[in-house]
Amino acid sequence: MSQLGAMTARRRGHTRRTMEDRVVDAVVYIFIAVVFIVTAYPFWLSIVLAFNEGKDAQYGGIFFWPRKFSLDNFKELIRDSQWGQALGVSVARTVLGTVVTVIGTSVVAYGLSYKQLVGRKVYMALFIFAMYFSGGIIPYYMVLRQIKLLNTFFVYIIPGMINMFYVLVSISFFQEIPGELGESARLDGAGEMSIFLRVMLPISKPLLATLAIFMAVGQWNNWFDTAFFTQNKALRTMAYQLMSVIKKSSLGQANMDAYTSSLAQSSFTTTSIMLAAMLVAVGPILIVYPFFQRYFVTGLTIGSVKG
Repeated sequence: MSQLGAMTARRRGHTRRTMEDRVVDAVVYIFIAVVFIVTAYPFWLSIVLAFNEGKDAQYGGIFFWPRKFSLDNFKELIRDSQWGQALGVSVARTVLGTVVTVIGTSVVAYGLSYKQLVGRKVYMALFIFAMYFSGGIIPYYMVLRQIKLLNTFFVYIIPGMINMFYVLVSISFFQEIPGELGESARLDGAGEMSIFLRVMLPISKPLLATLAIFMAVGQWNNWFDTAFFTQNKALRTMAYQLMSVIKKSSLGQANMDAYTSSLAQSSFTTTSIMLAAMLVAVGPILIVYPFFQRYFVTGLTIGSVKG
């Protein structure tokens, strides 16, 4: 009778929860809450300190909200010519680099997704080889110098126009699109570029959004190319400026004396400005990501079904 009652309860969508189930659920929820607090609180504290008066924050005792709310850290960040210029360079390279890379990657992937393409196997082999093997930083530097990209803004854009990994993901995505769509467009007299622009791209929004968010994050956070391939201070990015400040502060206070002396009569400190810069660097990604989230998982899963 008890088994019959249990089966009836299951059919009705109800299951009896034992004490063991409740204990396990409680442990899981507590564990998740602890992990969330441990991972989220440092970021929240950084936000609080960024909006707090820098000199006041040195006394400590700030945990959950600003004690002396102030926007001076962000005002100084914008007022400083180095930070302001770096912010402009980061925005420009992120927007232009993302657009160019999404276009270049999707065009190449669409061409390679055509199985009747002459030499397709050779191209695919070259792409896979280039994805797994690299010549190293010195040959890469020599190539950039040979094509005169060193110390120019386009060193941020042109070398990354085609991303090997995302080309392979995009090829799988385009191959899953029914071939009848392209065939019917060809029968109507449409060329390959017209098919790509008018047929393929409109139904590839999940893929394009996925490529855009990954490439935008990569462009925004990249400081490596600034450090190695540019010497012009006008080409420095936010990520590079932030890394420079963190590196100087980690080497000791003596390396920060010149900058600290200029802040002696101000309400902000090097640490408060650094926290404000971190917030400015992370903020745009956190703001933009929710708008692309609905395309994000779809783009990856669709593109990963076929090889």
